[in-house]
Amino acid sequence: MRVEPPATAEEAVPRERVDVAAIFAAHHIGLVRLALIMVGDLATAEDVVQEAFERTHAGLPRLRDPDKALTYVRSAVLNGCRSVLRRRAFAFRRRTPYEPPIWSAESAVLIGEERREVLAALQRLPRRQREALVLRYYLELSDPEIADVMGIGASTVRSTIARGIAALGKALKEEA
Repeated sequence: MRVEPPATAEEAVPRERVDVAAIFAAHHIGLVRLALIMVGDLATAEDVVQEAFERTHAGLPRLRDPDKALTYVRSAVLNGCRSVLRRRAFAFRRRTPYEPPIWSAESAVLIGEERREVLAALQRLPRRQREALVLRYYLELSDPEIADVMGIGASTVRSTIARGIAALGKALKEEA
């Protein structure tokens, strides 16, 4: 029996399976928290993360490097947050101003005044600085990981974080 050679080099290399369920189990809560900081309400944050995992699962055949699946999901979450914020900004310009969701009584008790001030100051930062700071100090990603997620260079990550910290410090000193 004659075996035909694969038509392309890509077919010749067996692809590793990406276990989306394992990524979900290990990183879902952290990704929801990331999205929550970016968009400001839990329901939207959960929706963004769910959509990111749906897209990841649907795009598995196109995922070339299984080791970068988590980076892909993080990027998808960040892009989903950007889309939500873009839609909110558009709605704000078209209609009545967007009012951010009011924190629940439980959250208000748990989150002290300082944290609310920091989150408010963080929300006022430019998008890139806010994203870089959240990825660094909340998800504890390294410069190369942040660069991959945001699609920028590692040196840009470092300078963006430095500018973000300076702006955050200035904003918090003015509020005090």
